[in-house]
Amino acid sequence: MSKSDSAHVFRAFRSRNYSLYFTGRSVSQFGTYMQRTAVVWVVYIMKDSAFYAGLAFFAETFPSFLFSIPGGVAADRYDRYKIIKATQILSMIQSVLLAALVYTHHLQVWPVLILSIILGIINAFDVPARQSLVHEVVADEADLPNALALTTAMASLAQLLGPALAGIVLSTYGAAICFLINAASFGGVFASIVLMRNVKRLQKKRDKNVWEEFKEGLAYIRHEKQIGTMIVLMAIVSLLVMPYNTVIPVFAKDVFKGNATTYGYITSCIGVGAVAGTVFIATRKPGRHLKKILLIATVILGCGLISFSLSQSFSRSLFFAAFVGYGSIAQFTISNIVIQSESKAHLRGRVIGILLMAIFGAMPVGCLLVGYTSQHIGPRNTMLIQGAIALIITLVSARFLLQKQRISGAITPAVIETEETIIEN
Repeated sequence: MSKSDSAHVFRAFRSRNYSLYFTGRSVSQFGTYMQRTAVVWVVYIMKDSAFYAGLAFFAETFPSFLFSIPGGVAADRYDRYKIIKATQILSMIQSVLLAALVYTHHLQVWPVLILSIILGIINAFDVPARQSLVHEVVADEADLPNALALTTAMASLAQLLGPALAGIVLSTYGAAICFLINAASFGGVFASIVLMRNVKRLQKKRDKNVWEEFKEGLAYIRHEKQIGTMIVLMAIVSLLVMPYNTVIPVFAKDVFKGNATTYGYITSCIGVGAVAGTVFIATRKPGRHLKKILLIATVILGCGLISFSLSQSFSRSLFFAAFVGYGSIAQFTISNIVIQSESKAHLRGRVIGILLMAIFGAMPVGCLLVGYTSQHIGPRNTMLIQGAIALIITLVSARFLLQKQRISGAITPAVIETEETIIEN
């Protein structure tokens, strides 16, 4: 990469506020992945059940579905900076309480699940405000696509390194340290918000009630077909395919006879693929069609899941896990390109809230379904079926996507925003 190309890729850092936003969010996401890995592992070890591993994920994500409507509306009605400050403080308290359960030897499944539910409610208000905020912290509107790309690359790196660090910390120091590290990481986001200067604050209109504003968001999505289509597709994939992470602890402990470190290796290889997928999409030349990349990514995801489920070798399974991560990140990245880039500023919080409602409504149910299925037919057969479903989705949606010209389009080197919702939440 030449010096001029390097300057082009990192140009969003010319904005001081975005640099602070990026730094604070980076620290927070590393902590988030460490805690999430620790919670799933601890619950699975306590119950030795894939169903309970899925239940742990359900407990955090389903409340986000229930409260995503008021969360999205709040992001459009109120000061997003104040919302984020409040959510960081509450999230920090939640992590400290998890650590306290460990240190006081009161670590049981139900208190952990209750605290996960509380975090899910917090996230329903945090994610729409935080994702919408990136549009306000970039000084030059022309740098917005680059800012979205850098945010995505950072999220993928956190997905890569966070579980690996969690595996090391879990096996060396225990789950409590993972929780305390995450608690400290929320301070990074809070500090970054406090240090911002000359922030752009959009005028908030409150002439309608919450339900009327939500209906306005739904009407907007129905009118904007490309946004509505992406949300529906993400909901289907989130229900039937993406909950593969529910059976990853089962593969680590029972199939490969490993421990927390084994679990960290698998999830980290998924993160390697996610980073590769992010870089691939971010460096595409103008004229590359998003719909074609989406279909190819879905095929890669399906083949990766099938190959992982059939592999008898741990080293080969790590290789296939990277393909799973590659396909997963492309799914959400491309959808977020459409949603983040095309949504109107005064409706963006509600659109993201509806997106979260679709994902967090489908994925928790999918996690329970996958956990239950794994208990009866085994993790290998379960993941094999998920991979086959991904390929079927590709065949069914290919003709439809190829006819939708508006979803097609050129992407500049870095017009990307993942969710984190998924990756991150």
